[in-house]
Amino acid sequence: MKISTKGRYALRLMLDVALHSHGTAVPLRDVAQRQDISDKYLEQIVTQLSRAGLVRSVRGAGGGYLLTREPEEYTVGEILRVLEGNLAPVSCADADDVCRCGRADQCVTVEIWREIQAAVSGVVDHVTLADLVRRHHEKCPEDGENAG
Repeated sequence: MKISTKGRYALRLMLDVALHSHGTAVPLRDVAQRQDISDKYLEQIVTQLSRAGLVRSVRGAGGGYLLTREPEEYTVGEILRVLEGNLAPVSCADADDVCRCGRADQCVTVEIWREIQAAVSGVVDHVTLADLVRRHHEKCPEDGENAG
């Protein structure tokens, strides 16, 4: 399973906003500059995050984006799923998806796919945006301005 560029950049965007908002909106062009990502590409990503209710926009002078909740209330999995959809390695690994394969009754590999799904979910659903902020500060203590 690979996380797409959109998923990776969404996580970087959310981390950047968490690090730099300090109660004020973070302009997307500032995120783009710090993260070295095209503002046009970030606009596509932030639109999806906004529709999902993870960020909200502030218009006008001093405008930009704010988190809608505290960083402790977001998981990496929640953020990634907005851009990636289900993180299952194959469709039949998703417990919510009915396996449409004609071999489903005798398939033993589905057990492996479900173990992989559980392992991925076990990581991404237990790491919060606040954890990433903390890790950033530990990794880059002298770097108060750059995220990711």
